[in-house]
Amino acid sequence: MSVTRKASHLFDSVDQREFLLCQSVNQLLRYWPIRRYFSVVSRLGDGWVWYLVILALPVLYPDQGLGIALAMVTTGLVCTLIYKLLKQRLVRERPFISFTTINCALPPLDRYSFPSGHALHAVCFNTMLALAAVPALAWLMLPFTLSVVASRVILGLHYPTDVAAGVLIGGCLGLLATQPLINLFTQTV
Repeated sequence: MSVTRKASHLFDSVDQREFLLCQSVNQLLRYWPIRRYFSVVSRLGDGWVWYLVILALPVLYPDQGLGIALAMVTTGLVCTLIYKLLKQRLVRERPFISFTTINCALPPLDRYSFPSGHALHAVCFNTMLALAAVPALAWLMLPFTLSVVASRVILGLHYPTDVAAGVLIGGCLGLLATQPLINLFTQTV
C-alpha cells in the first residue's frame, strides 16, 4: 500500500475523532469580531508580518540582524519545501471539505491540510527570534504567532493535528537551524 493510501486511511479515522472539536471551535465564526480578527491574523500570517520582521532585523539589530534575517529566509524556504512535500504525499482534505457543517472563513492557499504551513512558519520564526539573542522581539511576536496557530482551526482550514504537526516541525526546524545558520551568515556577511 502506498504512503498516500496509508495516510488517507489514518486521516479518515483521525478526522472523525477531531470533527466535534473542529465544529465547536469553528462556531466562534458566528461572532463577527472573532471572525474578523482571525481572518486578518491569518492573512498577515500568509507571510506579510514575517517579511516585515525579516526586513526590519538589520535595522533594529545592526550587529547581527542581517545574519538572523538571512537565517530566517533560508529556514523559511526549507519550511516551505517540507510542508509542500508533506501535503502532496499525505493528501489530507481540509475540514470544511470533509464536513459540510464546518464553515471556511477564508479561501485556502492550497488544497490539502496536513501540516499547517502557517503554524509551521510562525513557530519556526518565533523560535528563531527567541534563540537568536533577540528575545524581546520574540516575546513581542508571540501573541501574533499564537493567534496564527489558533486561526487555522477557528477558520475551518485545519484540524488540530495539522496545527500540532506544523508547530512541532516548525519548532524543531527553528531549534536546529538558528545557531548554525546565524553563525554561517554572520561570518560571510
